[in-house]
Amino acid sequence: MGEPTHSTRLERILGVQLSEDAVRQWPQSGELIRGRSRIAEVESHFVGLRLGVGRRHTCGDTVVVEWSTDYGDGRVYRNVSIAELEAGRAVRVTDYWGEPFTPPPWRETLAESLEMPADGTWPTDDALTQD
Repeated sequence: MGEPTHSTRLERILGVQLSEDAVRQWPQSGELIRGRSRIAEVESHFVGLRLGVGRRHTCGDTVVVEWSTDYGDGRVYRNVSIAELEAGRAVRVTDYWGEPFTPPPWRETLAESLEMPADGTWPTDDALTQD
């Protein structure tokens, strides 16, 4: 039997395969999903999900990916996934995502507008594709 392909959405985002006993952690919801097959099962419920990968960084046995998604409600969420690798496969992945919000007025003098071109680090809504 040959090497499995990048068949889960997470594997496509990370650019590496998951180990069969990989764990995926979601701190925002306090959840941990254990096992590649269970990760794929959870992903199967995200019908209509659109996503775009911005940047992928590899440093030794760690992969960090910046990506954007729309869960079908027209709102773009900015995400970061951090994968810990063993023998080239992800064994633990922690996902962080954020819900978009309007910055408070008091920050106008302290912050600048962040340029977000369609092909940049954080793909815009119109650059997301069906997965």
